[in-house]
Amino acid sequence: MKVLVTGSSGWLGRHLVPMLRDAGWSPVGLDVAPGEQTDVVASVADQNAIAALFCRHDFDAVMHGGALHKPDIARFPPQAFVDVNVSGTLNLLRAATARPGARFVFTSTTSLMISQAIRDERATKAVWLDEDAGPLEPRNIYGVTKLAAEGLCRLHHLEHGLAVVVLRTARFFPEDDDTITALSGPNLKANELLHRRATVQDVARACLAALDRAPQIGFGLYVVSAPTPFTRDDLGALKADAPAVIRRLFPEAEALYRRAGWRLPQSIGRVYNGGRITRQLGFVYRTSFGDILEALRCGDPAPIDHDPNYGSPILRASQAEAARR
Repeated sequence: MKVLVTGSSGWLGRHLVPMLRDAGWSPVGLDVAPGEQTDVVASVADQNAIAALFCRHDFDAVMHGGALHKPDIARFPPQAFVDVNVSGTLNLLRAATARPGARFVFTSTTSLMISQAIRDERATKAVWLDEDAGPLEPRNIYGVTKLAAEGLCRLHHLEHGLAVVVLRTARFFPEDDDTITALSGPNLKANELLHRRATVQDVARACLAALDRAPQIGFGLYVVSAPTPFTRDDLGALKADAPAVIRRLFPEAEALYRRAGWRLPQSIGRVYNGGRITRQLGFVYRTSFGDILEALRCGDPAPIDHDPNYGSPILRASQAEAARR
């Protein structure tokens, strides 16, 4: 069966396309920048290009991961986010709806769940974030447009019967955080696996699980984040003294971190719960914080992808366009 994969030159796409191929799918990669897994260089915002692509291929599914992301806010105006994240998604949904029996998987973001109050950590305890969290008050144009795109996905299921699964993915980018600099990239990513990150490999595998189950689900929305060891009962303590909670759950953690020259988080203000996708789809994450500690214990490389020099396809495309001028 043939699947269109948008964002195929990106970090997720370069892992997802080979997995799809290994699973028996015939992927066609679409991105604004060339890449090893990209067959067509075009924007999802180009309605004519999308229509022509669907005319050439009889797609059974769309795996939509192409988007402008949060770091792009500094590089692109709000209209670009609307064009790519909203209009681009609408272009794909319309084309998929015209294919009887097609299925659609949309990679959204947990970022749209973060209001300014949550971002500022104004609460006296950590905030528990799952699929039922709300009201949703995205704090920037990235979150606003991704939430709008989710609404379009839901609408096309309700009005046209399109089988759609929305995946709100936690952090999985390989580059350094653009706001947090107190910890090294690998240290920060290891900490985040406790409460707000997944490996790109697990995110790609979640996309495959969603693609397989979409016809049975009809419409589904799932948070994708590595299994957190915390419960709601830990939320107050996590905000006040996160190391104490971590020591209780992982007695070796502090010593292993000290040996690596790392530091545990002192306070945790939010916890993503990505368990529903396991309960409803049978998806099993392969990497958690416990695997980080096991690697440190054995002296092995931590199962974290870190590349401080990684640049997104949209940035590469913009740089190439500027060089041509």
